[in-house]
Formats: sequence, C-alpha cells, structure tokens
Amino acid sequence: MAGEDRIEMTLRELRRLKVVQAAVDHHVTQRSASTMLGLSERQVRRLIKRVREEKDRGIIHRGRGRPSNNRKTEKIKEKALSLYRKKYEGFGPTLASEKLLEMDGIGLSDETLRKWLLEAGLWKKRRKRSGHRQWRARKECFGQMVQMDGSHHDWLEGRGPQLVLMGYIDDATNTVFGRFYDYEGTLPALDSFKQYVRKCGLPISVYLDKHTTYKSTGRLTVEQELAGVKEPLSQFERALEELGVEVIHAGSPQAKGRIERLFGVLQDRFIKEMRLAGIRTKEEANAFLEHYLPIYNRRFSVLAANQTDTHVKLPRHIDIDRYLCIKTPRTVRNDNTIAHDGKLYQLAEDVSSRQVTVEERVDGSVRIRSAGVNVRYRQITERAKKAVPEAKIPKPRKLYVPPKDHPWRKDKASKSLPQWRNDAFRIR
Repeated sequence: MAGEDRIEMTLRELRRLKVVQAAVDHHVTQRSASTMLGLSERQVRRLIKRVREEKDRGIIHRGRGRPSNNRKTEKIKEKALSLYRKKYEGFGPTLASEKLLEMDGIGLSDETLRKWLLEAGLWKKRRKRSGHRQWRARKECFGQMVQMDGSHHDWLEGRGPQLVLMGYIDDATNTVFGRFYDYEGTLPALDSFKQYVRKCGLPISVYLDKHTTYKSTGRLTVEQELAGVKEPLSQFERALEELGVEVIHAGSPQAKGRIERLFGVLQDRFIKEMRLAGIRTKEEANAFLEHYLPIYNRRFSVLAANQTDTHVKLPRHIDIDRYLCIKTPRTVRNDNTIAHDGKLYQLAEDVSSRQVTVEERVDGSVRIRSAGVNVRYRQITERAKKAVPEAKIPKPRKLYVPPKDHPWRKDKASKSLPQWRNDAFRIR
C-alpha cells in the first residue's frame, strides 16, 4: 500500500519481538522472557515499554543507521591512506595497521584499514582455497619434530644479491629459526643446522622434502649392498644419522605445510620490514633476522601440549663440526699422497690404513682423518713438470724411381707409340 512504512528486521529482532509481544499480551512472564532472550528482566521491561509505545518499530535498536560514536574522522582516514600510498604500498591490512601504530602513532584495527583500502582500490579481496588434505595433529613437545626447508626468493627486492632463506619451524610451538645463504646446498644446510643446534639443541626428528641436498639420488655400490646398506645417504642425511636425529621426508609440499606457510608470511612481512630498514647485503639481512625473529616468535608462537623441551644440549667436549661436514673417503697412494677435489695432499705421517677420510667443514677448512685420528698434511701446490721430448724433424720422403727394365716403363713406352708403328715393328 502506497505511503505505508516498511520495517526491515533481522532474524534476531524478529525473535525478540515474538517473545516481547508474548510478554506484552501476558502469555509469558517477564522472567520467562528474560530467560528465553538471555537478557535481564530490567532490559525486558524496557523493551516491553518501547513496543507498547512504538509498536513493532520499538524492537529495533535506535543506533541503526547512525554513525558510530567510535568512528575515525575523515582526517585520520585521509592521513592513513596517504601514508599507505607513500610508505606501505603492497602491505597487507594487518601488517600495515601494525606499522601505522608503531611508526606513525595511528591506531587502527586491521578490519577498519582493510575496509578503507578496499574502498580506495588499494587492496583486493583474496579468496582462500579450501584444503583437501588430511589434518595432522601437532607434536606434543618442543623439539619433537622440526620442519626445515630453503626458500628461494628476491628477499632484498633488487637492492642486493639473490638469497636463500634456510628456515626451521618447530611443529609443536611454531618457534622459528632461520639464516640467509647464497644458495641452497649441502654446506648451507649443514651450517644452518649447526646454528640451530647451538641455539636450541638437537631435535628428535627433522621433517623435510626430497631435494637432492637432503635425499640422495645415487645408487648403491656393490660394497654397500654387501654391507647391508638399504639406500644411499646424502651428506646431510649421514650427518644427522651420526648425531642420532631422525630424518623424515615429505611426499608433497602440503605435507610440510607449516614451513610453506611460514615462507609465505615472511615473504610478505619480513621483506617489507627489511625494505623499511634499508637492508642491502646478506650480512645485514642475517643481523636483522636475529633481531626480528624473537619478536616474531613472541607474537606467533603457541604453547605446546606438553611443556617438556625434548632438545638435547650437546656437551662441550663434543665437536659438532666432526659430524656436520662433508666426508669423502680417499685411497692413499704409494707416495703417501691423496688426490681430492682437483688438489694433491702430501700426508706428513704414515697411516695404518690405505683409506683415509677427507672432511670439508662449514668454515672452509679441510681435515684428513685415519681411524678416527687427525693426520697432518700439506697441500702440494706445484707439481714436477714432465720433460717435454724434442720435436722430431720429419725426414724428406725419398722418391721411388723404377729401373729402366721395369714393366711399367715398357708398358708406358709401348702405349706412347701410335698403333700403326706398333704393327710395323711387329712385321719387321
């Protein structure tokens, strides 16, 4: 009907109106109505009074359609958007709201800033894909399992060299550790694990992917098969096996989702933090990482179900570098030398076995060990040059001159005469 007022109510308001109207008509008591609505009897009496005076409209909250008393002013909105365009372009709403409060003194909720950015066209909604993997419960204790991986990314956004972040995250508590390296390989993996052990201790197990650094792709030799070796080990697997740490290989990136999600967060948050700090080198990035990760862990780590720390602290007398290194067996030659990596080493003492082990450590040093004992050696930098034989001057080739009575001469002489002269000679 034209001119008739329309009242739009939510389901919650319709439910309230039904109960309050029953209380107005004395079908239920005010106490029963307060129980059904989860309100105090005093609030129910207010609603009954308003419904009697304003009819159905009285159930609607009077703040509807009015601006909030806690709303931010247009001046603050314009300042926040201006700072976002100048300093925080590309920052997510959550990180941007933190930086606005930390660096500019503007306190905003992330949802308020998200709404402003969407209205200004500075941010787009991101749909999250639902997962289809089977959920796995966290480990109970800190140090029970650590997920490890390397992240290749333009961490310095072109201000410096390309770096790889070797990252660790505890499965039970989300505690994060990491360091930057020039590449992802055996030595960076061993060095990063060494730094982790120094900080936290040896974990019970390490969960990682099947990168060739962590899982060998070679085949067993005949000697290994005879020795009962089940599969060849990479240098990293061998080192962790000697330290008593279990290595678990993931079958897919989704299986180690915690470390993958961590890299997604750090590639957003940490990159922007380094941009604000003007980080340009690997050394500066590692120093900034040591300062940033404790803050990150305080905010995003969780409590483990069991507060026991299962990391094993190594005693001082154990040299961890003896385990976290590249070990290569070499055969001693008759002149008491060994060849390794294109270099020749002279052993300064006799060894009981013809087999020695060359250890390449993460600090760049080389050790040679025989039967568990270090062997003194020196590198042979200049080898004796072999005498070059003098070049032989080739003798001139002697031409063969056939004798006069050689058949070839006779045939040639006869063929050179005309046919009629040959016939004439035959007649005579």
